[in-house]
Amino acid sequence: MVSYRLGRHGFAAEGAMGREGTEVLFSEETIRKRVGELARQISSDYSRDGELLLVGVLRGCYIFLADLSRRLTIPGSIDFVALSSYESGTTAAGPVRLVMDLRTDIAGRHVLIVEDIVDTGGTLDYLLSVLRPRNPASLKTCAFLRKPARLVKDLPVDYVGFDIPDVWVVGYGLDFKGRYRALSDIGIIATPPAAR
Repeated sequence: MVSYRLGRHGFAAEGAMGREGTEVLFSEETIRKRVGELARQISSDYSRDGELLLVGVLRGCYIFLADLSRRLTIPGSIDFVALSSYESGTTAAGPVRLVMDLRTDIAGRHVLIVEDIVDTGGTLDYLLSVLRPRNPASLKTCAFLRKPARLVKDLPVDYVGFDIPDVWVVGYGLDFKGRYRALSDIGIIATPPAAR
C-alpha cells in the first residue's frame, strides 16, 4: 500500500520506489515547469548556432538530460561522459577521474555540458579542463541543481535549474548509495553526519 503525506511542494508517495526517509523539495510539476523554462532559454540562445551537442555527465544526469533534450526546439545530438570522485557513494574522496570519454569529436561544435548537480564544482572544473583543449566552437554548462554554499571553485554555470541549500538530495536521477534515482521528484534525505 502506498500512503501520502504533504511535503513542502505537494503530496509525496511514501513506500514507492524507496520514498521512505525523504522529504519532497521539488515536486514533479515544479521540475517539469523549470525544465521547460530552461529548454526555452537554451533553444533561444542557440537558435542561430546550428546543432547543439549535449554532453551528459553520467549517471545522475540521465533523467534531466532526457527531459531537457525532448523539449529543445533546436537540432541537437547527445553524448556522455562518466566521471568519478566518490567512494562509498556519499563523500568526494579525491581527485576526479574520467571513467568514460566522449565518442564524439567536439572540435568546432557548440557543446553544452549537462550535469545533475554542482556541489563543490570540482567535477565540472575537471570536465571543462578536459574539453576546452578539444577546441569546441563554444562550451557552456547546465546544471539541474547547484549548492552555492559548497562551491570551492569559481565556475561559470550558464544555466541553473535550482539553487539549493547544503542538503543531500535524491530523485530525478540523483541517488544515495544507488537508491532513489528513479523518483520523479527531488527529495531531501536525512543522512547521518558520518555518512556525509
